[in-house]
Amino acid sequence: QLQVVESGGGLVQPGGSLRLSCTASGFSLDYYAIGWFRQAPGKEREGVSCINSNGDSADYADSVKGRFTASRDNAKNTVYLQMNSLKPEDTGVYYCAAALFCSFRSGHYYPDSWGQGTQVTVSS
Repeated sequence: QLQVVESGGGLVQPGGSLRLSCTASGFSLDYYAIGWFRQAPGKEREGVSCINSNGDSADYADSVKGRFTASRDNAKNTVYLQMNSLKPEDTGVYYCAAALFCSFRSGHYYPDSWGQGTQVTVSS
């Protein structure tokens, strides 16, 4: 079973930073691309970022390019999402999930790999 746990969310003022973590339980992340998605109240889940299995390539949604950076430490079985210059529209529940290849389509990710999410709130 591919189980991941997200952490690192919280309340931050506009312009602030957070670093989210996605940690695997019971399996190695080494072979999987990891996607980050977010869902704001009343909106559909959207892809934010994806990093490939060896960490040498990452994609970003236009809305976060230049502000968010994905990275991974396979030795720690953890993927990170560094979020800088946060905006109120970045507010939402952030999820990570595992897939064989990077995609912004949630259907490409293993259904049982989705975590419970971590809440990010950007507000003054």
